[in-house]
Amino acid sequence: MPAHDPALSVDADAHRFAFGDNWLSYLSTLDGDRIEQAERSIRELLRVDTLAGKRFADIGCGSGLFSLAARRLGATVYSLDFDPQSVECARLLRNRYAPFDDGWSIERGSVLDSAHLKSIGLFDVVYSWGVLHHTGDMWRAMHNVTTLVKPGGTLCMAIYNDQGFASVMWRAMKRAYNRLPDRLRFLVFWPSFVRLWGPTFLRDSLRGSPLRTWSRYSRERGMSPLVDVKDWVGGYPFEVATPEQVERFCLERGFTLVNGVRRRGIGCNEFVFVRSTP
Repeated sequence: MPAHDPALSVDADAHRFAFGDNWLSYLSTLDGDRIEQAERSIRELLRVDTLAGKRFADIGCGSGLFSLAARRLGATVYSLDFDPQSVECARLLRNRYAPFDDGWSIERGSVLDSAHLKSIGLFDVVYSWGVLHHTGDMWRAMHNVTTLVKPGGTLCMAIYNDQGFASVMWRAMKRAYNRLPDRLRFLVFWPSFVRLWGPTFLRDSLRGSPLRTWSRYSRERGMSPLVDVKDWVGGYPFEVATPEQVERFCLERGFTLVNGVRRRGIGCNEFVFVRSTP
């Protein structure tokens, strides 16, 4: 298990990025097509047609979209997030699409709170997508989610890819962004935006359509690329892992990899593990 930096959690609490603001704005663009896309994503990820009779934990639920999708697929859903505005967003979503539904519970809490996690029981599916690397203690968070999976159950995770020196530089940029007052954050945001989108604009311009990818991205994701860049640049705490590290970590805890995607550069490696039965 990789070493834990004890100073990281303290620093993370002092300069943690609030994702909930962006999720609340995302709700205004959410429609039936995007909900269906989320349902399709879960079905394809788990290779199932239904979650009827299953308990589904959405750890770091964010907007609550995938909790809603799991509920519509028949699961009993438990949603957890540390960010109070994300919790508010998920509750607004439940009130809009599943009012008075006692099959979907939402709480504010931390995946690092082992005592609380022990109290919520075991789940058939534990889904934590692009979350654990923002906790300030990724490996402890990853261990904690493994304890929520029942024997024979499924664990779905997406973890930022370790790009070596590039990841070290991004962490420094993110830390600087969150330490700056709001009025000065443009000093980090715009150079990062040019780094992330500049090559795409150039490539599309050479093809005669400079906004081609930008428009498609907005349409498919339902959120402005500017907002997504803010999420990326502000996304701190920030930890990374190689796919081999994650796979070995879960293997040691009795899990087998059954599905996944490996990235070569920026972004998340995706993992679907199944916990062995006694």
